[in-house]
Amino acid sequence: MSKEKRVEAILWSIAFPGFGQFLNQKFLKGVFFVLLEFTINVQAKLNLAIIPSFYGDGHAANDTVNYQWIMFYPCVYLFSMYDAYRDAGGKHVKYAFIPFAVSAYIGTIGVIYSRSFQLFDHVLGVIWSPILFHLVGFGIGLLLRSIVLSLGNRQTKVS
Repeated sequence: MSKEKRVEAILWSIAFPGFGQFLNQKFLKGVFFVLLEFTINVQAKLNLAIIPSFYGDGHAANDTVNYQWIMFYPCVYLFSMYDAYRDAGGKHVKYAFIPFAVSAYIGTIGVIYSRSFQLFDHVLGVIWSPILFHLVGFGIGLLLRSIVLSLGNRQTKVS
């Protein structure tokens, strides 16, 4: 499938986990991700934390959220994105999983440090901190993927 289809699947998954699967006509997986996202969202009180975050009150967002549940969100979110990307033709892209997996790990670290991570003397909180960490993690993942691909190319040339 086209690169455009893969990007479309990722963007719908960013909008809401499961939507990329619906786009790919993987309805059972789509329902699974929507229900999983809804469960984690409600149990973590994620939507209640988003409101103060958009007003710049990271402390209030941190006090609102249930950390036992929010810790699941980065991995579910990124896996839903990767799964939609893969089903849209990304399975033919070598090591495509690396940026998604690294972003999930580092996004979870963003949740862990959301109470203390500051930018310009401002606590970002449990919403913006993981988002920033996800972006950094995805960039690191792209770099790692590039390194793995170049090492693979070197080994192929030596053989």
